Amino acid sequence: MSRKNGRLVAFAAVLAVFAGFILARYLQLALAHDDRTYASEEIEGERGEILDRNGRVLAMDIPKYNVSIWRPNTRPEVFKAEIAELSKILGVPADEITAKYMDGTQNYFYLGKRYSADQVQPIKDGQKAGRFKGVQIDEISGRLYPEGELGSHLIGFTGEGNKGLDGIEIKYDEDLSPKPRKARVTPEYSTISTQKMPKGNTVTLTIDANLQFMLEEIARKAQVENKADNVIGLAMDVQSGEILAYVAEPGFNLNNYMDFDTKTRQDLISLSSYEPGSVFKIFSMASILDTGGITPDTMFDCDGAYRKTLPNGEKIVIKDLGVYGKQNMAGILAHSSNAGVGYASDRISEIDLYERLKSFGFGSKTGIGLSGESAGSLRPPEKWSARSKPTIAIGQEVMVTALQMITAASAVANGGILMKPVTVKQIETADGEIVYSHEPQEVRRVVSQETAKQMLTALETVSSMEGTGWRAKVKDLRMGVKTGTAQMIDPKTRAYSDTDYIASTLAVFPIEAPKIALYIVIIKPKGASYLGGQIAAPVLREATEAVLSCIDIERGKSPLITHGNAISLPKAKEAVIGTLMPDLTGYPKQALLPLLERKDISVTIAGEGYVKSQSPEPGTAIVQGMAIKLILDE
Repeated sequence: MSRKNGRLVAFAAVLAVFAGFILARYLQLALAHDDRTYASEEIEGERGEILDRNGRVLAMDIPKYNVSIWRPNTRPEVFKAEIAELSKILGVPADEITAKYMDGTQNYFYLGKRYSADQVQPIKDGQKAGRFKGVQIDEISGRLYPEGELGSHLIGFTGEGNKGLDGIEIKYDEDLSPKPRKARVTPEYSTISTQKMPKGNTVTLTIDANLQFMLEEIARKAQVENKADNVIGLAMDVQSGEILAYVAEPGFNLNNYMDFDTKTRQDLISLSSYEPGSVFKIFSMASILDTGGITPDTMFDCDGAYRKTLPNGEKIVIKDLGVYGKQNMAGILAHSSNAGVGYASDRISEIDLYERLKSFGFGSKTGIGLSGESAGSLRPPEKWSARSKPTIAIGQEVMVTALQMITAASAVANGGILMKPVTVKQIETADGEIVYSHEPQEVRRVVSQETAKQMLTALETVSSMEGTGWRAKVKDLRMGVKTGTAQMIDPKTRAYSDTDYIASTLAVFPIEAPKIALYIVIIKPKGASYLGGQIAAPVLREATEAVLSCIDIERGKSPLITHGNAISLPKAKEAVIGTLMPDLTGYPKQALLPLLERKDISVTIAGEGYVKSQSPEPGTAIVQGMAIKLILDE
């Protein structure tokens, strides 16, 4: 045999071996197929947690389940007979399941996604008995919000693929989404490492869940009592810019967000703008004072209206609610005199007032970073009319957001520095690396320290018995307060409504060393009154008491209200309720959390620690709408 022929034979032998290997592998895979072969879905890992400033879990991942059909594993007559039961278990119309199955164009299709363990358990039980062949249950990561409505407009929610759709969930979706982690080295074999499951970063918010809970309760009560459309409550640390409470009522349950309409889910705090009314006088008077146009002792005649005659003979009249006589700055603010503020505005140029108000942040986004934040509206002077300057000074012809208002108020409270507001305090990887930690960020100085001090002194008179904000006063606490009442624009007529108002009150405290700014807004009240001093001020007083129970501020006794439902990441096996009530005695609270997702029954968890008693008793048949109560003890 020639050398050339030898090479050909050797090459052919290699090809034969290779072909044999491919054939063997093919046969191995083919023979491995059985009636349990399913389509597969890759599990991408666990989404990061969202915590409050004290480490309380506000959003977390728990197992969810997608249910699908792999047609080749079904027997048509058997499957059709099981459709009615599948429909009842999954809440999917039977004719919809039938249509998908009979379509015949796809061997693999979903029946539903993101089911809880309880919901799919009957299918698993049936499969153990040889039923529901071809039905596939794939475990995925799904979102649970242990506190339900708490902070709903800030936290937001996730949708398909566990991706963020709103609030913090979408703003920090890249951080929260699962990502590769450092390998774990096996102790016995230091050269061998295993890959940890991908997990997203933990995002810690600035809000205090305890305070958030209390202010939501207060706002909810105020909404009912005043027959209002909405109530907003914001609390901010004036030194750091950290938002401590972010409240808009009505809220919505994050676990069932699709049950609520878009209007309810809208974040009014950062997305909605409105004319602020007299609360805005804080910033117009501070601007005029800081330019030297007035002093705290400058007197103006508040005789019932601001009056001005223009060179062309046009008369401008802005009425007051009363006649207050001669008043200095403190008196003007205490009585909320439109006349006094109007006359004070004559002491500043249009461009100076505009630039000062812009410096306070009006007409610009705060930079808090929430999706869709509104900049409000502050038109430049070239678009002002002859009456715009005094009108803007009293809080009309300007549109603001609640975030802008409390941020600007914090600048007056902290000595004149506008701080960038924040809702995220820290971001940490699953491996313990801090990738972001908030440091107070000064935006700019808006007024001098002396001006800020003089404004605080004047605002303290508003909370006295002679001021419109006396109902906001908390005993043993020095407070700066300003109330406001604003007519809303009728979207149909584009004119001021005779029935729709916004009542508000803003406070900073304690005056001697300000720590907190607090803002309450009641939208479209339809109760006995629509005046801020009458209906928003008492709500702010109650909210202040709540703040004092959470924040270390020196004063007399204040009621301590706490939200006892502390939540931590579950470590134990989940509790599951099927067709019969199980014995849950001894289960830790963490293991009970998934039960809160059930829509067909009502589950109440009282106390902390472990289940010591339950209602109904073990073995009781579970029926639609049943109320289940679990009592826990340490």
